[in-house]
Amino acid sequence: MNEKTREEIALFRYGLIAPLLNGQVKPKEYFEEMEEKIHTIPHYGERKVAAKTMQEWLLHYRRNGFDALKPKRRSDRGGARNLSPDEKDYILEIRKKSLHMPVSVFYEQLIAHGEITKRQVSYATINRLLKKHKLAGRNHMSFHPEKERKRFAYDTVNVLWQADLSHGPYLSINGKAKKTFLIAYIDDCSRLVPYAQFFTSEKFDGLREVTREALIRRGKPKIIYADNGKIYRSETLQYACAQLGITLAHTQPYDPKAKGKIERLFKTIQTRFYPLLKSDPVHSLEELNERFWEWLEVDYHRKEHASLNGKTPHQIFQSQLDDIRFMEDLSILDTIFLKRAERKVKLDGTITLEKRLYEVPSQYVGQTIEVRMDKQAVYVFEDDKKIAEAIPVRIHDNAHVKRGRSLFAVSDTIRQEGDSDHV
Repeated sequence: MNEKTREEIALFRYGLIAPLLNGQVKPKEYFEEMEEKIHTIPHYGERKVAAKTMQEWLLHYRRNGFDALKPKRRSDRGGARNLSPDEKDYILEIRKKSLHMPVSVFYEQLIAHGEITKRQVSYATINRLLKKHKLAGRNHMSFHPEKERKRFAYDTVNVLWQADLSHGPYLSINGKAKKTFLIAYIDDCSRLVPYAQFFTSEKFDGLREVTREALIRRGKPKIIYADNGKIYRSETLQYACAQLGITLAHTQPYDPKAKGKIERLFKTIQTRFYPLLKSDPVHSLEELNERFWEWLEVDYHRKEHASLNGKTPHQIFQSQLDDIRFMEDLSILDTIFLKRAERKVKLDGTITLEKRLYEVPSQYVGQTIEVRMDKQAVYVFEDDKKIAEAIPVRIHDNAHVKRGRSLFAVSDTIRQEGDSDHV
C-alpha cells in the first residue's frame, strides 16, 4: 500500500468521524445509523464499519491528529506473499472499472500504480482471481443510488459555510477582454461573507487564497459545503480540512439548489453590484476587487435581510462573536494549502515538476521525497515538516559552479596509476 492510498483511507476515516468531532450529531444515534450503511472505502472496497471501529478512529485522531488515521505500514514489505481478503476485494473493485483492459494490461497497470509489485504478486495470481469472479471478460455491474436532500438552516454562526464559484464581469486589459471569476464563502446562519475575491482563473490558487483569508478574518467553520467542482474535490483542500478539523461536504452533481444561500448571494451581486460597474467601469482586477470589498462591507453586510428577521448579516455575526473559534496558529496556513506530490530524486540531485527541473539537497539522491508547492516556491517535506526549498535549475549558471571531485573519478585515477606501475 503506497502513501497516497494510506492518505486516501485516512481521509475516508476522517470524513466518517468529522460529524462527531464537531458535535453535529448525537454519538449513539450516529453510530447506529453508520453501522447499517455500506461504505465504499479506498483500497478495501464496500464494507460496513462497526461502532467500535469508529470510536477507535475518533480516539486516535483526538490523541495524535490526522496521521493517526493512516493504516500502519506492513512489517513484511518486500517479501513474497498471498493476497489478503481485503486486497482481493480492492483489486476486484478496480477491475470493475477497467473491464475494457485485457488482464495482462490490467496487471501491468496495478504494478505501475503501486498497488502491487511483480515480485510479490504474479500475473497468474491476478488472472485466477479475476476468472474466479468472472471478471476476466467484459462483465459489468454498477448502480448509482439516489441520496435524499433536505432543506436546512443553522442558528449558530460558523457551523456551515457554503462555497462556490461564479462567472464575473469581463475586464478590458491592454485592449483585450479578460474574463473574471468570483470565488466566495457565505455563512449559513448570518449570511455574512467570510471572504470573496475575483480572479482571472478558476484554478485552485484562487480557492486557496479565499479560504486562507476567510479563516484568518472570520474564524473556523465546522463544515464547508461545496459542489463537485474540480477545485472543491482537490486533495489539497481535503487534506487542509482534515488538518483543521473541518468537515468537507459536497452536494449531489448538477444540483445548484442544494446551495441556495450562496446562489442567492451571487444573484444579489449580479443585480446590485454589477450595475454599478456599468455606470462607473473599473480598469483592472485590483480595482474590481477594491470596489467589490467596499460594496460588500458598506452595502451587503449592513443591509437588513428578510430571512434574518430584519437584522443585518453584520449584526447576527457580531452578536455571536464570543463563540467563534478563531485560528490560534496562523502559521499552519502557510503549509496545509500547498499542493502535494511525490518525486524520485535523480542521481544529479534534481526532480522534475510540471516540466521544470529543481535541485534538492544531495542527501535525497535516489530516494522518493514529498514535495509541496504553490505559485511562489517548491518545498521538500519529511514527516509533515518543511525541510528545505527546492531551487529551480539554471543550467547555464551550473556550468560555472565548481563541484567536488567524484569518488568514482578518484578511484579511476588510482587504478590508472596502478596500471602505469606495471608498464
